[in-house]
Amino acid sequence: MSTLEIRDLHVTVETENGTKEILRGVDLTVKSGETHAIMGPNGSGKSTLAYSIAGHPKYTITAGTVTLDGEDVLAMSVDERARAGLFLAMQYPVEVPGVTVSNFLRTAKTAVEGEAPKLRTWVKDVKEAMGNLRMDPAFAERNVNEGFSGGEKKRHEILQMELLKPKIAVLDETDSGLDVDALRIVSEGVNRAKDNTDVGVLLITHYTRILRYIKPDFVHVFVEGRVVEEGGPELADRLEAEGYDRFLAANA
Repeated sequence: MSTLEIRDLHVTVETENGTKEILRGVDLTVKSGETHAIMGPNGSGKSTLAYSIAGHPKYTITAGTVTLDGEDVLAMSVDERARAGLFLAMQYPVEVPGVTVSNFLRTAKTAVEGEAPKLRTWVKDVKEAMGNLRMDPAFAERNVNEGFSGGEKKRHEILQMELLKPKIAVLDETDSGLDVDALRIVSEGVNRAKDNTDVGVLLITHYTRILRYIKPDFVHVFVEGRVVEEGGPELADRLEAEGYDRFLAANA
């Protein structure tokens, strides 16, 4: 059982107009096997939370704590966070020219595990995971995300999640840019990873459509850098029907 605990997290970012506080006291706990959906309007700080957990240098932590199984995440480098069991599926995955998908995946697995996986078993696992995600085997020899469609990039993110087997996975708007078929396939990949490894999932999204496939245990409404309401799956249905207007008005 693993636990990611976020307490009173405050985060700033430098803008053209000076320092701006984005997160203003976030409290959140994600445990193994749980799925937490964070929903909120554009600019509410959802992605800032994801990148702050992962250690993006653009964001400055000014107060609060983030721990994974009692260990101070904020004291770790980005690669140490990954080895500790944190995973981030990015909203906009970057291209890595000159590095093939197969080399990238095996290098990442070796870095996380501390030793290289046995080749025969690894090749089998990669082929099986790619098949489940409806990825052409030829993708393994393409450069990471280079020339990939939006759906292919998102499938590659979930492929990493399935193979690296993190303790806690943060999925930053994994549903953006996906058509109906790709959304279903990606969602099935997340559910499969949950079933196989009991990973805790922090799912960031604007819309409820992905929650038809990935059922949340908890839903958190994010407005102006804070969690303003929490509930179960029924809260997502309410947001679908009513939108965020009443939360925005209350925090105006």
